[in-house]
Amino acid sequence: MIHSKVKQIANDIKVMKIRGAGKIARATAKALKIQAENSHAKNSKNLFTEIKAVSKLLLGTRPTAVSLPNAVRYITFDLSPDSDSDELKRTVINRAEKFISLSRQAVKRIGEVGARRIADGDTILTHCNSSCALSVIKTAFRQGKDISVWTTESRPRRQGLISVKELSKAGIPTTLVVDSAVRFYMRKIDKVVVGADSIAANGAVVNKIGTSQLALIAHEARALFFVAAESYKFHPQTLVGELVEIEERDATEVVNPKEFPGIKIRNPAFDVTPPEYIDLIITEKGIIPPQAAFTLLEGFRLEELEGS
Repeated sequence: MIHSKVKQIANDIKVMKIRGAGKIARATAKALKIQAENSHAKNSKNLFTEIKAVSKLLLGTRPTAVSLPNAVRYITFDLSPDSDSDELKRTVINRAEKFISLSRQAVKRIGEVGARRIADGDTILTHCNSSCALSVIKTAFRQGKDISVWTTESRPRRQGLISVKELSKAGIPTTLVVDSAVRFYMRKIDKVVVGADSIAANGAVVNKIGTSQLALIAHEARALFFVAAESYKFHPQTLVGELVEIEERDATEVVNPKEFPGIKIRNPAFDVTPPEYIDLIITEKGIIPPQAAFTLLEGFRLEELEGS
């Protein structure tokens, strides 16, 4: 039986109460830990079945952010229903705790690595709400660099407002603009720093809708375009040609469909930025060009995440 707190976490991910690929991954790990800690399974096979059911529930919440299935893979890798029940429980709990810890360390490390590419006097543009992108920006600011930040609203859910509050709280001079004003203001921008929900083997980045047009505009204006993302956001299935599914969300996030009868309303949550518009990808393992994503994925093993 799936624990009520686990069901609540799954629902919170689905309705975007929990949002941001890193936070989704950590919430996924927490849910698996809660299930293991509170399970009343009488034997290892029943516990194994419960963990599988929780994994399936979580995997069905958001199809695009690969951090979620990668978190599940890390925690459930090589689990066996034939192992000792207590050992199985301990394994799930320990791996979940380790994943959460490594995830938080990765965000901090990305901030340290990425801040090296931020220069004194830079004006930076960010999009949506990425803990990794903000870690880069806030770390650079804490180092004493004189920077300012522009943030998009990031419609339709306006996650950019979360970023604005975080940046303001950190004391960083911040300007909020509507998404459609980016080209008008890009001449003021030195660098664009965004996060990622999935990164394909060819270096293409799947992120909040609107990211690809920011990259195109930055390319046109010769502003550098950086992506900040943990290594568990690289999508292993793209190595064998699988495409990343782009989530399309309910039209009610945009408008009330009842007010526009007969009109089709589309609401894709993500888009794909081609690697040729990305200058570099900042990970906890270091900085790589997008063309090196294949090499990183080829040598990457989720069960060895702690070796990063």
